Amino acid sequence: MSNFNYRFVLKTIGFLLIIESIFMMAATIVSYYCHEISGDSILLSAAITFLAGVSIRLTGTEYYSKPIGKRESFLMVAMSWIVLSAFGMLPFYFSGSIPHISDAYFETISGFTATGATILTDIESMPNGLLFWRSITQWMGGLGIVVFVATILPMGGNASVLYDAEVTGIGYDRFRPRISQIAKRLWMVYVLLTGVLIFLLWLGPMNLFDSVCHAFTTISTAGFSTKQASIAHWNSAYVEYVITIFMFIGGINFPLIYFFMKGNPMKLLKNEEFKWYVLIILLFVAIISFGLYSSGKIEGVEKSLRTSLFQVVSMITTTCFSTENFINWGSFYQFIMVIFMLTGACAGSTAGGIKIVRIIILFKNSINEFKRQVHPNAILPIRLNDRVISIDIVTKVLAFIFLYLGILIFSCLLLSLSGMEFENSLGAAISCIGNVGGGLAEIGTDGHFYDVPTASKWYLSFLMLTGRLELFTVLSLFMPTFWRR
Repeated sequence: MSNFNYRFVLKTIGFLLIIESIFMMAATIVSYYCHEISGDSILLSAAITFLAGVSIRLTGTEYYSKPIGKRESFLMVAMSWIVLSAFGMLPFYFSGSIPHISDAYFETISGFTATGATILTDIESMPNGLLFWRSITQWMGGLGIVVFVATILPMGGNASVLYDAEVTGIGYDRFRPRISQIAKRLWMVYVLLTGVLIFLLWLGPMNLFDSVCHAFTTISTAGFSTKQASIAHWNSAYVEYVITIFMFIGGINFPLIYFFMKGNPMKLLKNEEFKWYVLIILLFVAIISFGLYSSGKIEGVEKSLRTSLFQVVSMITTTCFSTENFINWGSFYQFIMVIFMLTGACAGSTAGGIKIVRIIILFKNSINEFKRQVHPNAILPIRLNDRVISIDIVTKVLAFIFLYLGILIFSCLLLSLSGMEFENSLGAAISCIGNVGGGLAEIGTDGHFYDVPTASKWYLSFLMLTGRLELFTVLSLFMPTFWRR
């Protein structure tokens, strides 16, 4: 392990802590503007975080020119999310708003991983400064914390390695040259979309504070709200349509959004995963809206369509905002929503889940297996966007889905062992590994994780991190071969 570049890992985490403290200061300003005593706690947290970051940065010399490998990238990315969540929970803990460390850490890592699972039972009683910080954590984590660092620090070729370790996808169509430039463009798109959404929400019934908070948690497809009733609080068709559009955008591959905005829309419109994404949404919106309207569960054609569209987009993008509790619709609709929670939206988006592109590859590979039964010697490549997918990628997709479902089953067993009911265990496991935020039974779209046993909260926190970094980045750290020279 003598060649392991620990200095690179530590210095990057130190820089991230400095950035985190700056965002905390923004929450401090909001808190003081609202004349809240919690501002002192947030300011103290920002100071501690800043000093910790500076202390790490001042140790030794710079190590960014030295190339790093997969080991450093995996360790740095995983540790960044863990450490930022540890310091990010300080405002909640110091203010006494979330007095237990397990709850404060759960809430914070749920924010950074854009999961949206919450332990809060009375969100409106929280100070505005803390609600703002809560939303910022989701916005920071939505596109990727380390991707943000790549836009600022001169990492050279190391940026590509870190990009692969954090950004969701299967690696068949990633940007290789000038990763730092690509990261800057993605963040420019992210910031621009956030600004537009703030303005649009502010035009409706939301005030500026709620508009900013919901813009942060919508474009990151994360789902934290400033209201206990979520989006249903405003009872506004305008708000629902605006948020639906931007949740949908958040579920699209961000590099493709960049090309669309740059004037090359066909790169997006011809993308196979995007076509399936749109088709799935339209198909199930039609099925669900027809079912809800014909059964009388929701009155009016427009409201049935709007409610179905909002809920389908919310669940497939793993945002989990709600205007209606789908748990009350019946088991058929619950099953559909669970499928969306597992599937997720597009690779390279801010959404969680398995991702549609992996489902497409798995489906095409299965079709080829049927063909091989008749023509065993035939060469049957899998094509995606008119490009042949290598067997290595197909193998990795199969391994990913196997591990994903295996971890899900193990998690259900472990959570059930802690005393949780079967539906709660299943819902919590799917929610956290898929970075969805909602659940089943008592932990539904209107529910919370407050009553989950403490040990289970720590495990679910780990599950959120593992799901956000798409399994391999985190699980590789537990392999003995990872630490061997």
